[in-house]
Amino acid sequence: MRLSAVLGAILVTVSIATNPAGAASAPAPLVPAAPLLAHKALYTLTMDQAKGGDVIAAHGTMGYEVTDACDGWAVRQRLRMTITNADGQDIEMASDYATWESKDGLKFRYHMRQTTDTAVTSQTDGEATLQKFGGPGQAHYTTPHDTVSALPAGTVFPMAHTAAIIAAAREKKHFLTLPLFDGTDDSGVEDSFIVLLDWKPPMPTHWPLLSSLPSTRVNISFFDHAPGAQIPVYEVAMRYWENGVADAMRMNFGDFIMNAKLIEFAPLPRRC
Repeated sequence: MRLSAVLGAILVTVSIATNPAGAASAPAPLVPAAPLLAHKALYTLTMDQAKGGDVIAAHGTMGYEVTDACDGWAVRQRLRMTITNADGQDIEMASDYATWESKDGLKFRYHMRQTTDTAVTSQTDGEATLQKFGGPGQAHYTTPHDTVSALPAGTVFPMAHTAAIIAAAREKKHFLTLPLFDGTDDSGVEDSFIVLLDWKPPMPTHWPLLSSLPSTRVNISFFDHAPGAQIPVYEVAMRYWENGVADAMRMNFGDFIMNAKLIEFAPLPRRC
């Protein structure tokens, strides 16, 4: 995903000015052809490219855990990253992001805590609800301030966002636009524009559990939810497998680009 926003953005390559003709804006089916997988994953983060900004080097790790809690998905994401600035100083950045999302896509709880060199730089806590799937709703923040933010019609939460992307790719759609609320900062909903590049049949991979599944390559651009917003806040290109696992990501933050590579992966049992 603003340097602190980089952490929020990593936690989840096309620029558009308007919604192109033919883009699907209504939510896709909540559940894709294959169920989303509860799993534990570890990614290495490495610098791909610096573009002359304040960041000249970066590396780190990201742990990601999805638990099937029967009536919902519990997600925990932990990030550790060292950034070197133009003065040669190393800055230690970390985030701890935990959410619970009901499987009907209507309820969402979130906690995000970010630190820079051990000092807390950002924290959000709260819960969000939708009146119906694809309908409007609201987010109630308890941290950093007790506030309420309106969520527009069509808003989805993170797991439903993933499911919608996979379902659209399977249906051979090319574009998808969805307002996303993930609670990673206090600005409310953001707009996502997804380019669906393909729907590939199963292929050999390092991970046997993934080798039997089809996959899709997608480019996602995230925009501030504001009239006339034309420049994405950040962009990510990734490969999603049909069960919602991503094994490689390329994240563009404007001043620099990071790669994430899956190095550990294991399914998790249901916890009812």
